[in-house]
Amino acid sequence: MRYQLYYWPGIQGRGEYVRLALEEAGAAYSDVARGGNGMGAMMKMMEAKGMPPFAPPFLKAGKLVIGQTANILLYLGARHGLAPKAEPGKLWLHQLQLTITDFVSEIHDTHHPLGPSLYYEDQRAAAKKRTEEFWKERVPKYLGYFERLLKANGGAYVTGRRLTYVDLSLFQIVEGLGYAFPKRMKAFEREIPGLIGLRDRVAARPNIKAYLASDRRIAFNEDGIFRRYKALDI
Repeated sequence: MRYQLYYWPGIQGRGEYVRLALEEAGAAYSDVARGGNGMGAMMKMMEAKGMPPFAPPFLKAGKLVIGQTANILLYLGARHGLAPKAEPGKLWLHQLQLTITDFVSEIHDTHHPLGPSLYYEDQRAAAKKRTEEFWKERVPKYLGYFERLLKANGGAYVTGRRLTYVDLSLFQIVEGLGYAFPKRMKAFEREIPGLIGLRDRVAARPNIKAYLASDRRIAFNEDGIFRRYKALDI
């Protein structure tokens, strides 16, 4: 089966967590909105009758259309060896991904604390205040939690020896924070040696390494979730 991924064509965004899973699995897929009339096809899917997705990303797998990043990864993980087979482990992993989803929203809010309908330039003061709180309270809380999980499980990955889609998502989190806040993240790295090692192990995996070197990997930019603004990285 060839999957069809629907997401905005110019950014990594929330769709990147799905791309990483598909790439690691070696799954055949098309990034629909990046080619031809893909944007039109994506909008048509969201306007369809029945059970249309609310917003990208969503994945078409045969007759199934699955929305929400964590929900898509729950589906892919079970089918491509990126999640435990037993129900408790599968649900635990989904729980971790939902925690990452919360963190991603907080990352986005560092540069758009007053809402996405306003430009960053219209909310600079609020963004600076939000970013200070984010790095003082929220980053240590979230990344500290995953750092403790790594240490407690004693393996190369969050759940132990085997890589899961949560490890791929944490790779993206560490990479993204390093892009958006290079100074702050460099100073914080000493607090999360386990996650830094995890990032490096994921980047070295053959399928991920090939993906990162390809044009399928969209570069970080100031239209996505991770945005680099010098005024926020001091």
